[in-house]
Amino acid sequence: MTHVTCDLGISLDGITAGVNQSLDQPFGDGVGDGERIMHAWMFDNPDDHRAELDAITDAGAFVMGRNMFTPGRGEWDLAWRGWWGEDPPYHAPVFVLTHHEREPIEMQGGTTFHFVTGGPQEALDRAREAAGDRTVSVAGGATTVNQFLAADLIDELRLHVAPVVLDVEGVRLFDGVGSHDLRIVSARVTPEVTHLVLRR
Repeated sequence: MTHVTCDLGISLDGITAGVNQSLDQPFGDGVGDGERIMHAWMFDNPDDHRAELDAITDAGAFVMGRNMFTPGRGEWDLAWRGWWGEDPPYHAPVFVLTHHEREPIEMQGGTTFHFVTGGPQEALDRAREAAGDRTVSVAGGATTVNQFLAADLIDELRLHVAPVVLDVEGVRLFDGVGSHDLRIVSARVTPEVTHLVLRR
């Protein structure tokens, strides 16, 4: 069976984004500098975190929620092609969960976004088929990750915990997922972030 992983950046209080995400505020209300702090390790000192960064995109296929692909809701704005420009970092098939059908979007570098209306299991089945012997990554956001955790579909959870308490209303990891026994298989601490790898 294909190994299913997930990488997610979170605050100490488990927040990944505030409410009311939009084009101007991709991480929502009230996050402010927390957005920068939560992801500073990726952009300010990438060489110090090269193994973790490489692992994030080292999958044969990806699954993500619509909120991670676009700030829009409802019917599609067909001009919108994702946050990442014409060469997204995935370089593999990406299956986007949505309630609204849309034709696939082929991008540069081997990324193709496919839009799945049949729910998490259908998206995972299609991602597994596309990945072959390689890993499938659940790329986020936290609402999608929580759905996969609740269905016991993630084998390895890689959390990147920033030293910030956001204390805002928002999307929180582990909300509504039920009881889970996870074991920590590795932890690496830096001044910017703690990288935790947990498995079922």
